[in-house]
Amino acid sequence: MKAFQCRMCGDCCYGEGGLYLEQREIDDIARFLEMTPDSFLSRYCEEKHGRYQLKTGHDRFCVFFHKEKRCLIHPVKPKLCILWPFSPAIVSDKENWEMAKDACPGINLGCTFEEFVRQSKE
Repeated sequence: MKAFQCRMCGDCCYGEGGLYLEQREIDDIARFLEMTPDSFLSRYCEEKHGRYQLKTGHDRFCVFFHKEKRCLIHPVKPKLCILWPFSPAIVSDKENWEMAKDACPGINLGCTFEEFVRQSKE
């Protein structure tokens, strides 16, 4: 039984805050968008607690989420996006996993937490 199968719904792209970027990700995304890192940061990011995170649009979706095209920076999307839903906060905490199951239709509801964690390591 597969613990997760992406449904391309965009639910994981919804919500504000928490998608902090590492310098390598800033550089990669800026290069992909053919921008300087400074231009990328000023246009698409906001600084919080000394770190940069992606902005959201007026609809509260990630600024790079497009309803038809999906992720506009998919080839260089941030590590946290790549890991979803197998992020450290979810695989290390059963309560977070329970909340993620309610939020993400791609997580198999018949899967146990232990099986989910095991598959996260594959």
